[in-house]
Amino acid sequence: MIRIICVGKIKEKYLKEAIIEYTKRIKKYTNIEIIELPDESFPDEKKVIKTEALNILKHINKKDYIITLEINGKEYTSISFAEKLDKISIDYSNITFIIGGSLGLSEEISKIANEKISFSRLTFPHQLFRVFLLEQIYRAYKINNNETYHK
Repeated sequence: MIRIICVGKIKEKYLKEAIIEYTKRIKKYTNIEIIELPDESFPDEKKVIKTEALNILKHINKKDYIITLEINGKEYTSISFAEKLDKISIDYSNITFIIGGSLGLSEEISKIANEKISFSRLTFPHQLFRVFLLEQIYRAYKINNNETYHK
């Protein structure tokens, strides 16, 4: 099972449609759950990050393989990402991806990750990044099942 814990609501219709489409495609290969947590809004940025971390922690199962999405994480090609997911699934029945809010993830969340990955050194809107992640998960399953799509 794939679980995606993400901070922030999707407002744009076209992004919601893309998320629904990729979620539907992924369900052919595995169960998928998206847990959408609220953006916190406090004048103190440290309080925002801490509150978002507490919300994230409520949804983490420590038995899962936890991957945080961080700008300084390890970068993969689509093929190496597919290989990584395939290897993880041998030892773990659940993989949890965590996408932080606009201020990023707390150190506490980063520390519990089995792995930190990055899709780019560029900064993306969190709502759009959710679509990127789903597309790459879908692509990974297509690659691992030797199905056309990747190229």
